[in-house]
Amino acid sequence: MVNAMLTYITITFSADGSRPSAIFDALHNMGFQPTTGNYDGVFKWDKKATLDDAIYLADQVYLTLKGTGALFKLETVDENDH
Repeated sequence: MVNAMLTYITITFSADGSRPSAIFDALHNMGFQPTTGNYDGVFKWDKKATLDDAIYLADQVYLTLKGTGALFKLETVDENDH
């Protein structure tokens, strides 16, 4: 059985940018679910994500957040390792 992958996102907001609620809405539309704790959201892959998959997702997050003033950090891990 192939383990699913998780991509966690951490967001830094800018007071001169978009509202946090608008940013979370945009990420939710991409498939991210809000979380509590060390991360702001998680994307649950339905497969073993490859490096190319993770880079593609990072590009999509970049395009989604472009112009919002938000900075982001992604971490992709095996579901069983986290």
